[in-house]
Amino acid sequence: MAHKAGFVNIIGNPNVGKSTLMNAFIGEKLSIITSKAQTTRHRILGIVNGEDFQMVLSDTPGIIKPAYQLQESMMDFVKSAFEDADVLVYMVEIGEKELKDEAFFKKITNSKIPVLLLLNKIDNSNQEQLEEQAELWQSKVPNAEFYPISALNGFNVQNVFERIVELLPESPPFYPKDQLTDKPERFFVNEAIREKILLHYKKEIPYAVEIDTEEFHEEEDIIRMRSVIMVERDTQKGIIIGHKGSALKRVGMEARKDLEKFFGKQVHLELYVKVNKNWRSSMKQLRRFGYNQK
Repeated sequence: MAHKAGFVNIIGNPNVGKSTLMNAFIGEKLSIITSKAQTTRHRILGIVNGEDFQMVLSDTPGIIKPAYQLQESMMDFVKSAFEDADVLVYMVEIGEKELKDEAFFKKITNSKIPVLLLLNKIDNSNQEQLEEQAELWQSKVPNAEFYPISALNGFNVQNVFERIVELLPESPPFYPKDQLTDKPERFFVNEAIREKILLHYKKEIPYAVEIDTEEFHEEEDIIRMRSVIMVERDTQKGIIIGHKGSALKRVGMEARKDLEKFFGKQVHLELYVKVNKNWRSSMKQLRRFGYNQK
């Protein structure tokens, strides 16, 4: 039997369930998931290998109108997702009426590659609303195959997965068959810490934060890590640390538990907080954190 391989890129507005879907396909938690918008900042590749196929999944940031340089860089990751896709997965959720960027929407409706339109979170709707939404989206994106799904509860996810495999072009694998992602280990340490900050802090704090894992030493039975939480202002540093360090301790403890599960061994995590003024608007700093590859 011929081997199939291809790039499957998942796009949509913030918070529609893109990361949940990718994690469901892979069976591993690669993309962080919270209820806050803009949780995913990078384009994350997850690789699913079968005997006769390799599906290279790409979870992209939610489509927004950029307000500052970091968000411009995030939208560059979305643009790149159109350029190398073999299959495009466009996700919307119940109650949604449009994509936040008209130019991106035109790219989807004019796409020459297969498009799967997934209406997610159908467990939050009734039959009448589901039928209305299905009609709306099928008329808006007539070039797409339509699937109602619940990524969180697994409804129809396997059918979508099998259809994607059918649509993959014949090709040898792009990555070694035992590889799960294209990201280095430190990336997932950073993301685990950032997820806890998104969960436990309010307002601007999570969006003013970037993580830099400066040390990652793997020994036989333990991994020792040292990570720095970058913030933009001294007041944010105080909030991250909390009273007598309690807030920072909670972030470290919860991130360590997730990382031990992810790496399958004991983790020692040291956390520090530093002020890095206006890093979100600095091209130099954004390049350092992997956002501007131009």
